Amino acid sequence: MTTTQRTSESDARADAGESTTPRPTWWVKLIAFAGCLLTLWHVGASFLWIAPYSALREIPTQQVLSSYMLPMFGQSWSVFAPEPINGDYHFNVRAVIEKDGEEVETGWVSATDVELSMIRYNLFPPRAGIQSSEVASGQMNAFNKLDEQQQAVVALDYTEDGWEDWMSRSFDELEGDHPSPAAYLAEEHLSTAYATQVAYAIWGADAVVQVQYRVSRQNVVPYAERNEPGAQRPEPTFSTTGWRLPIEEEGQNRDNFATTFRAQFERTQR
Repeated sequence: MTTTQRTSESDARADAGESTTPRPTWWVKLIAFAGCLLTLWHVGASFLWIAPYSALREIPTQQVLSSYMLPMFGQSWSVFAPEPINGDYHFNVRAVIEKDGEEVETGWVSATDVELSMIRYNLFPPRAGIQSSEVASGQMNAFNKLDEQQQAVVALDYTEDGWEDWMSRSFDELEGDHPSPAAYLAEEHLSTAYATQVAYAIWGADAVVQVQYRVSRQNVVPYAERNEPGAQRPEPTFSTTGWRLPIEEEGQNRDNFATTFRAQFERTQR
């Protein structure tokens, strides 16, 4: 068959309304349909998550929505007015370790600086780069809701087995009316568990005897003073906590944490 004949047959099929473009197979259509459904779900879930709470959140249920959005897609309006983020949180850790048969107190290590170095100048920043900031924010917010007597309880050392129950009883034994410490106790557990992993990663799980964490917040230069020569950031504020016996969450993998964290810590020390 000559080229002229093939062209004539193609023109004839086109004139008869026949398409020369191959139709997509069934599996291509299925993938495209699934992609559309996934896009619709993601856009809808993001809208429900960002928008103010309403009964619409209960359509997929709050638990389903939270498990999908966190930790990868979590976001909020906190970067916008009227209350934008206006300060930095830092999470510092030190430990008492056994060295040459003696217990030695280490210096402070900024877990936040180590993590931020993972995402600085990184086009594909890991989620691990903001964990300590989130832990610090939750701890300080809960700490600031305690009254002066309760904060004094937090500042004590708890270095014996069952220390969380001991702290809880210490709150209960305070005389008079006080805010509920339930939220703080949850943040205390999380913060100590995180500090434990940091200490194990840096100084070794076999060496660490006690851990202590220190959370600080430093606000940015006030907006009204932003153009003043010599304007400086306010002094940081701290939540005062004592020494703690290390604790670990069930299912935590200290080896995986140590592999990632220690390698980055060593890079920051060069």
